Amino acid sequence: MKEPSVLDYLKSRLNPWQKEKIQLPQPVEEAQPENPARGAPQQAEAVSVEAAKQEAPAPETAVRELALDTEQFAKQIVGTFHLAASHENDLRELIGEANTKGKFPWRTLLAMGVALLAQRMFEPPASSIPLGVALYFFALLLLAWAYFDKEFALPEFKDGPEAQTDPQTFHQNSLIFALVLAAVAFFLFSGNLFTPVNVTLWLVAVGLYLRSLWLSSRKTGEAGSPQQPGILTRMVGFFRRDVWQISFTRWTILLVAVALVIIFFRFYRLDGVPGEPFSDHAEKLLDVFDVTQGQTHIFFPRNTGREFIQFYWTDFLAGLLGTGLSFLTLKIGTALIGLFTLPYVYLLGKEIGGKRVALFALVLAGTSYWLNTISRIGLRFPLYPAFAAPTLYYLLRGLRKQTRNDFILSGLFLGLGLNGYSPFRFVPIVALVAVGIYLLHKNSKTNRQQTILMFSILVLASFLIFLPLLRYALENPDMFSYRAMTRLTGSEQALSAPAWQIFISNTYRAMTMFNYDDGEIWVHSIPHRPALDIISAVLFVFGYIFLFVRYLRKRDWSDLFIFLSVPLLLMPSILSLAFPNENPSLNRTGGAAAFVFVIAALALDGIYTSLKNAKIWRGTATVLVAGLLLASSMQNYNLVFDKFATQFMAGAWNTSDMGNVIHSFVVEGNSPDNAFVVPYPYWVDTRLVGIQAGYPTKDYALSRDHLSDTQPVTGNKLFIVKEDDQQTLVALRQLYPSGLLGHFTNPLEGKNFWTYLVPDPTLNP
Repeated sequence: MKEPSVLDYLKSRLNPWQKEKIQLPQPVEEAQPENPARGAPQQAEAVSVEAAKQEAPAPETAVRELALDTEQFAKQIVGTFHLAASHENDLRELIGEANTKGKFPWRTLLAMGVALLAQRMFEPPASSIPLGVALYFFALLLLAWAYFDKEFALPEFKDGPEAQTDPQTFHQNSLIFALVLAAVAFFLFSGNLFTPVNVTLWLVAVGLYLRSLWLSSRKTGEAGSPQQPGILTRMVGFFRRDVWQISFTRWTILLVAVALVIIFFRFYRLDGVPGEPFSDHAEKLLDVFDVTQGQTHIFFPRNTGREFIQFYWTDFLAGLLGTGLSFLTLKIGTALIGLFTLPYVYLLGKEIGGKRVALFALVLAGTSYWLNTISRIGLRFPLYPAFAAPTLYYLLRGLRKQTRNDFILSGLFLGLGLNGYSPFRFVPIVALVAVGIYLLHKNSKTNRQQTILMFSILVLASFLIFLPLLRYALENPDMFSYRAMTRLTGSEQALSAPAWQIFISNTYRAMTMFNYDDGEIWVHSIPHRPALDIISAVLFVFGYIFLFVRYLRKRDWSDLFIFLSVPLLLMPSILSLAFPNENPSLNRTGGAAAFVFVIAALALDGIYTSLKNAKIWRGTATVLVAGLLLASSMQNYNLVFDKFATQFMAGAWNTSDMGNVIHSFVVEGNSPDNAFVVPYPYWVDTRLVGIQAGYPTKDYALSRDHLSDTQPVTGNKLFIVKEDDQQTLVALRQLYPSGLLGHFTNPLEGKNFWTYLVPDPTLNP
């Protein structure tokens, strides 16, 4: 057992809550010969004077030994002073903790209350913004007072095992074969198509790459420590047991309860929130239909081009769930992708601040209006946070612990993200910045070379996963970059001001979206309200500012990386220089969500700890934190299922009503080809009507100029006309005077339309 240090002894004495005090060892007295005067038996031994002279040291020798003893004693004195100096900060911290332990954290709580009042003023309709800013400033001053008086503090990074030294071993043959097969697959990916041959070669190359570099648990264990079996070995061993013993802790039950709440938020009323598709959904379902017809594209060029992951995922779910090519299938797919983000929010929180921070972050993110809306919308939006979170989690952990496998996993998710959603293309820059920050800090002094090697492994892993899309990008650079270039440059629309001015303005607007204005894009947000609920917004401000303060005091590279990751992951929105009205947007900023909620959770944990240390009822901290999380969840519920749902339906056209009318027409025995929708400016996307009617590839549009083309059509005919389109009604009356006019009404203003049924005289004599 390791002997306690002087610092351990002082901590045990100063800490009144530590039951077991460290005791100083008592000196052991050497046995002394009994005093002859007390009558103890003595055996005197005669010693000659000459022998005594020989045993006695010479004078110069005695002086030399005395000098050595004095020098040794002086070194011990100096060493003692060095020890005291080295632990001066620790001693001061201990004294400060002892003085503040048990104080009621009134400054922290007052700061929270004032900040909540300030944030409330930013809720729409925003009132008295200057007063809200002033109150926020006052709250931060209070919290700074609490921070420097050690009443409030963010939780530290949890100390884990020391950084590992990589064994520098790999399977040479597997690596060579992986690179050769990857080169062949790259050549075969021409033509923008996946084929059984090139996909097989590609996947085998990735598998061989993993085999060549992946370190098993027996290679990564610390020297002298018992080797831990890998997860696969443990799973196999578990299922081979005759008797299974599964234990549940209170923490496990709490996590299960939180998971159920999050699943509720993701899937409750998914069929109706959002309630209607818009044009982008039509494009996506047509791309999925292409896949079912054998057009297995790598990059889907329709509608300025899209990466491939969502289309194959949707096709898989359509067959698995039996929901077909429908709006609901799209929404189920993206809701599941959104769920994938949350375990990594938890893991990030655990890595950065411990289990409690992880739990707080999970609740805040899982119930958030921001992540719920972009996950429910049925488009590729949640792919950005879903792959950014694991990429940066494994990179952060890999840099801190210098574990090769973490770098490999980070590279795999980096490559997957590049195949998912175009805003993710900025994440490689974020990863490069993370490594640069690490290398510039003293933490990396002993392993900089190893870090560069590990990062090259990450890059190669992401390169292999990105391989098919890389081939397409090299063959079609204009199409691959078209969407990004139209936003970044004036190729489609001239810049309204110098680029640097727009960039600064966009950065300011993006960084204030959490607390003030999330933009004007109504299809995936509530325009012009904060992206976060009141509780999360306040906690994010507290956590973000004091994260930077902590970096200035302790110079931990991780704090700086987390601090900078937020604006960096907002860049896909900030760089919309040609269309600044598209910034901020919840979809292009989604990659920052994981860090945003972890930062907010750090602040919440700091408040919890300050209350827990106070001499008040021990349950106060738990009750307060639970109340804050409940208030956050309730507001987010209202934002998603009331405000967002209502405003979305007010802005979307009711294509489902038209699809139901056509479906009823077909059920009565009529041909689906005998129904028509007459287009009108800024009205419905007629392709969506076909999707809602159950015919995802049929466009029901028929312009007013071609109404006469329907005269040769036999059977009953149905026309759907916008309520304002009186000219079409007149034309139909002239063409089919025996037609029956109907009026479909919708509770929402502007959503009514006309139906004009033309009976076939041969079927209806």
